[in-house]
Amino acid sequence: MNSTHTVLYDPTDELPLDREAHRDLIQAVLAWTAIPKPAAADLQHIALQLTGAAQAVASDVRRTAARLPGDHPALALADVVLAEADRRLSVAPQATVRCVQNRARLVRALYERLDRLTDVTLATSP
Repeated sequence: MNSTHTVLYDPTDELPLDREAHRDLIQAVLAWTAIPKPAAADLQHIALQLTGAAQAVASDVRRTAARLPGDHPALALADVVLAEADRRLSVAPQATVRCVQNRARLVRALYERLDRLTDVTLATSP
């Protein structure tokens, strides 16, 4: 029996996320105006793509943060961003422009936090 389940991202696969594609999608989504509204099926598909990206980047943020000492100041903001991501991702994505744009903003915020944490971990590496 064939599975209809599609894996968006497998963190054990060692393949990086397609960050440029995410960046382009985020820019396009955030540039949308009220008219014309994309079709509901398109919105649902994009919402699912961005949800998968947000979950994957959040996992990367967690792994990167775990490499820092427990008292490092960068962990506080990482915890706040991850808590907000968990809260927002606990709600099922909707086929609305507002939902899609909010997911795009979330992915952008997670990538920003990941970049900052990566910089900090590189600076603190022996």
